Amino acid sequence: MKKFLLILLLAGCSLVDFGPPDSIENACNIVKTNPNWYRHMNRVEKKWDIPMSVQMAVIYQESKFERNARPPRKYRMGVIPAGYESSAYGYGQVLDGTWKWYQDSIGNRKVSRTNYGDVVEFIGWYTDISARDLNISKRDAKNVYLAYHEGHAGYRKGNHGNKAWLIDVANKVDDIEERYRNQLRGCRVGLL
Repeated sequence: MKKFLLILLLAGCSLVDFGPPDSIENACNIVKTNPNWYRHMNRVEKKWDIPMSVQMAVIYQESKFERNARPPRKYRMGVIPAGYESSAYGYGQVLDGTWKWYQDSIGNRKVSRTNYGDVVEFIGWYTDISARDLNISKRDAKNVYLAYHEGHAGYRKGNHGNKAWLIDVANKVDDIEERYRNQLRGCRVGLL
């Protein structure tokens, strides 16, 4: 019985996420530090035709690879915590309603916003819808991100056009994606 509990404990430890990689500026460091993340992103790239670098750039912007990321807190009278600015949560900062839509669409209520594999699968699924409904290239990180941030209806209405700050962020996502793409070219061989 003791051996069984020790094995169970050790197996559980291998599944624990101890936080983001030391250097999130380098795609090779991220995938070498987290080989399971690489496998998940590679599967999503093959299934949804969403480049790994686009998946990573979205997560970089949304959570900096922090599994329990949340938006800033709201405060009453400047000091009393009063929840968060939105229901966004996890690696992909996905809103409650959007995550429920995803869960209902795939028929799986067990997927989690704090599970990296589940989140990159969500990004693949969501970006595939963006590509079909909004005619966005799956390789266009800037517009993939704008549709991700504003939602499909908001993107269709052009809500992002009035938000210079958001265009700046989307341009940053595009730059991050390009850097990750170039870095991954040099380290993908031999990772699987």
